[in-house]
Amino acid sequence: MSKISVLIVDDHAVMREGLRALLERQPDISVVGEAADGRRALAEIERLKPDVAVLDVSMPELGGIEAAELVHERCPGVKILMLSADADVERVHRALRAGAAGYLTKFSAVNEVAEAARQVMAGKRYLSRSIADDMVENYARDVTAKSPLESLSRRERQVLQLLAEGRSAPEIGTAISISPRTVETYRTRIYEKLGMKDMRELIVFAVRHGLLPKA
Repeated sequence: MSKISVLIVDDHAVMREGLRALLERQPDISVVGEAADGRRALAEIERLKPDVAVLDVSMPELGGIEAAELVHERCPGVKILMLSADADVERVHRALRAGAAGYLTKFSAVNEVAEAARQVMAGKRYLSRSIADDMVENYARDVTAKSPLESLSRRERQVLQLLAEGRSAPEIGTAISISPRTVETYRTRIYEKLGMKDMRELIVFAVRHGLLPKA
């Protein structure tokens, strides 16, 4: 029986090393690679086609949820496990809608990541035991107003994240292969759709909605 191949993505080396050490002790799991940011993660997933990708939610270059959307689109056979420092309900819901098969909190990941990989490979969903499953289901069913992020296109969400990280228009253009003028167009659209006036409001929004870590 072949081993479950896993790629680990987290911008903290200590977290990557800890998960690798734990997974490599499992007789049925093999760690095939690592990445420290979302864009590199996407490239490595496309190159290696692991069975499971463990993606940190908050990463530079491309956020974990945005990366999950692209992985789900480009490599639908790869199962995605999201990894986060907290279990904010909106963030969990967004991750599942982006195509994630599971969601782990970092506090429980060391104990649960191997079992989570096995469960999602068996076609099941996996949520950390600290996340109330019914809370997520109730949120998905009963919420009457969509997250403001859902009003943005995928490209607009990418630009939003990079703007929040302090990238200039030329830097963003290079990162996602569009012109600086197009970046400015997206910035204007984002401000209009989200009712923002300036970068301060954009950064506050990004922190509140999990695109940047809280201070």
